[in-house]
Amino acid sequence: MNSKVIILKTDEEIEFMREANRLVGMTLGELSKHIRPGITTLELDRIGEEFIRDHGAVPTFLGYGGFPNSLCTSVNENVVHGIPNNKPLQEGDIISIDCGTKLRGFCGDSAYTFCVGEVSEEVKSLLRITKESLYKGIEQAKEGNRIGDISSAIQTYCEKHSYSVVRELVGHGIGREMHEAPEVPNYGRRGIGPLIRNGMCIAIEPMINMGGKKVVFENDGWTVRTKDRKPSAHFEHTIAIRNGKADILSTFEFIQENN
Repeated sequence: MNSKVIILKTDEEIEFMREANRLVGMTLGELSKHIRPGITTLELDRIGEEFIRDHGAVPTFLGYGGFPNSLCTSVNENVVHGIPNNKPLQEGDIISIDCGTKLRGFCGDSAYTFCVGEVSEEVKSLLRITKESLYKGIEQAKEGNRIGDISSAIQTYCEKHSYSVVRELVGHGIGREMHEAPEVPNYGRRGIGPLIRNGMCIAIEPMINMGGKKVVFENDGWTVRTKDRKPSAHFEHTIAIRNGKADILSTFEFIQENN
C-alpha cells in the first residue's frame, strides 16, 4: 500500500468500522473482568482471542508482521507491543491492552491501560492525564484542522503535567487495513501535516511516560519499553470525521475498573 494515500471512507464503510470497533470495546470489557493479581497475560490473550472469534471476527494482531498473539499486553515500563507471557500480574502493576479486530472486511483498534489491584497515586495520575490527553487530541480532529493540531494538543497537555511523549511510535489511519495513512504523532506543531477531511478514519493513541521520553526496543523484536524503566500509559480510540467533527467509533463503555 502507498503509505501516503489517505483513503476516505463512505458513511456505509464507517458503520462497518463502528461494528468492528464496538467489538474491540466489548473485548476490552470482557478482559477487564479478569484483570487481577495472579492472572497471566497469556491467559488474557486466550480469553480475548476466544471472545473475538465467538463474535464472528478475527484478531488482526495475530500474525501481523509475525506477531505471535492476539493482544498486545504491555506491563509497567513496557510502552506497547508487549508479547503475552506466563508471568503472573502483581498487585500495583499497570497493563496496557491493545486490541484489534477485523469484521466484515474492516478493522477496529483500541487500547486501554488498566490497574492491577491498587496502584500508587502517582501512577493513577499518569493514567488519568494520558486518557484525558486522548480526548484533547480528539477535540482537534475536525474538518479544516491538520493532523499537527491533534499532535500538538496531546503533547501540550501531557508536558504541562510534566510527563513525556514517546516519539518513535504514532497513531495511524485505519480502514480495510489496520495501518493506513496518515501517521498521527502525539507530538508536533499546530497547522502542519495532512488536512483533516470528512471520511478520514484515524486511530489516535497517546503513549505517555512518567519519566523520560526515550524508549528501548527489546530483543524479542516487538516489546518497546521506557529507557529509564519508569511506567508508561497508553490509551487509544478509532475515530471517523463526519459532518466536520470526530465521531468516536471505539468505546470504553464496557470496561469495568476493578480498583
